[in-house]
Amino acid sequence: MRVSRYAALTSAFFVASSLALTGAGAAAASQLPAAGGYVALGDSYSSGVGAGGYDSGSGSCKRSTRAYPALWAAAHHPSSFAFTACSGARTGDVVSGQLGPLNSATNLVSITIGGNDAGFADTMTTCNLQGESACLARIAQARTYIDNTLPGKLDTVYTAIKNKAPNAHVVVLGYPRFYELDGDCAVGLTEKSRAAVNAAADDIDGVIAKRAADHGYAFADVNPAFAGHELCSGSPWLHSVTYPVDESYHPTAAGQAGGYLPPFGSAA
Repeated sequence: MRVSRYAALTSAFFVASSLALTGAGAAAASQLPAAGGYVALGDSYSSGVGAGGYDSGSGSCKRSTRAYPALWAAAHHPSSFAFTACSGARTGDVVSGQLGPLNSATNLVSITIGGNDAGFADTMTTCNLQGESACLARIAQARTYIDNTLPGKLDTVYTAIKNKAPNAHVVVLGYPRFYELDGDCAVGLTEKSRAAVNAAADDIDGVIAKRAADHGYAFADVNPAFAGHELCSGSPWLHSVTYPVDESYHPTAAGQAGGYLPPFGSAA
């Protein structure tokens, strides 16, 4: 997906306040038992920012009818469906504001979380606005946080889910690599910056997968599904810098349906 340098630089000024994963704060699947229910937690990659079709009642959380949790629930008809994922959520927001629907009858939980804690918005703002050197330095800072601080924050979330819904099957989903390297993007970040962004995505996925496994949770890797559909590919399932700016670097409706729904369905 080609994006003009002007658009990238102009949008970057607004990213810090409105991009944070984002904003303020037919796959095979298991059959749910009659007494069970499904609760979808997490940040904007679970709420569906970038996919359109937002529920006006969800406000700034921007929950989409095209997000993978809504698509899965529509196809499989769980006995109950609570969609509390919210744009901009960090680990602490999940613990303090999203766990209300969980209980001992909850059968299935999904979650994406950790990107905002690691500074997703600030990192992409820096990379778009300040050039390669600053971009690489900011990514290195984010990777240090991912390695040293994020594991404990994920543990807190995963333990809280277990305490509230001890019988639930929990599926933790990762984040896609943003870029197809040596692709067809003629403007925007340098190739070295794109490679570093991808490496940071691999880092956070690795930490998430390890912490999920240690809690007995399933991890769904979305990268195989997104392969060939990254930015700079011929058929991207991610927005580049765009308007509204909060949809930048988020899955499109096709990314939710083709990139997130099948891995979740396979792990559910």
